[in-house]
Amino acid sequence: MRVLKQLAAGTGAAIASFAASGAAWAQEAAATATAAATTAAVNAAAAVPPTAPIAGIGQPSGARGVQTQFTPIGEEGAAMLNGILNPLIIGISIFVILLLLWTMVRFRAAANPVASRNSHNTLLEVGWTLVPVLILVWVAVPSFRLLANQYDPPKAELTIKATGHQWYWEYEYPDNGGFSFDAIALTQPEADKANLPYLLETDNRVVVPVGTTVKVLVTAVDVIHAWSIPSFWVQMDAVPGRINETWFKAAKEGVYYGQCNQLCGTRHGFMPITVEVVSKEKFAQWVAAKQKENGITPEAPAAADAAGNAAVAADAATATAVGGPAAPAPVAPATAEVTPAPAAAPAATN
Repeated sequence: MRVLKQLAAGTGAAIASFAASGAAWAQEAAATATAAATTAAVNAAAAVPPTAPIAGIGQPSGARGVQTQFTPIGEEGAAMLNGILNPLIIGISIFVILLLLWTMVRFRAAANPVASRNSHNTLLEVGWTLVPVLILVWVAVPSFRLLANQYDPPKAELTIKATGHQWYWEYEYPDNGGFSFDAIALTQPEADKANLPYLLETDNRVVVPVGTTVKVLVTAVDVIHAWSIPSFWVQMDAVPGRINETWFKAAKEGVYYGQCNQLCGTRHGFMPITVEVVSKEKFAQWVAAKQKENGITPEAPAAADAAGNAAVAADAATATAVGGPAAPAPVAPATAEVTPAPAAAPAATN
């Protein structure tokens, strides 16, 4: 019997050693896979040149009206401006000018030697009170809908923090390891050499994937700034000591420009904003390059799970070898919600 116990203990120890070796191998494989993935992504990112801006897209073009919009909120806002506000303003302006001209001709002194003594007109007073109310309601309904959509965003898929300084922007990607960088306006010789728009291009661009809901946390460290991208219909004040939030979802790849939109000092006009919208694959490559540049090691989820499972198996084998209870094996998450049974009441004690 004693020999059997020693044999079982030796077998358990061997299993534990094998499982521990498996855990170490899985961890080494995870590290190797992570390094290989990072290297491949960095090399791919280095091989892909930055997107060149297109004249008239995402930047001032000199055309009449607002810039072409590339977000759902921008399209809704531009539709309201062009379909409701502008026609309404033009119609009211034409009506008022015609009314003034008619009044000047109809009620001039030569045509009316005796002035009218009418003190009021009930129908006219009801009309000029009711019509403006109806006009305001017509404008208010789509305005409230636009505001609700703008300040009640969908769930964010990417978060970026933008911090205003005198006179540049600092950006942080908390969802991707927390790397950060500054974005400073190019000088005119630098912009001319690279054939990029002066006072709009920066040395580092904000890069986001296309078709992704991006939440932007906006703040400042010195004075009030404003993070503004006209072609996204986005503007949010950057207030020191306070974090404001805005969002956008770019529908097309490209380069989009903005500027600080609050007077913030002598170089206020030299705080441009550059957002480059790329494919999801190119964004992943860019993130990997930034993480390597900042010494951040990305995780490999599949390899990490394998290492964790091997470690649990090693613990279970070790516990069995020493005669203790086996550790529970990893269990896949349940797909259906299970209601826990109520706990039993404690036994009464005297």
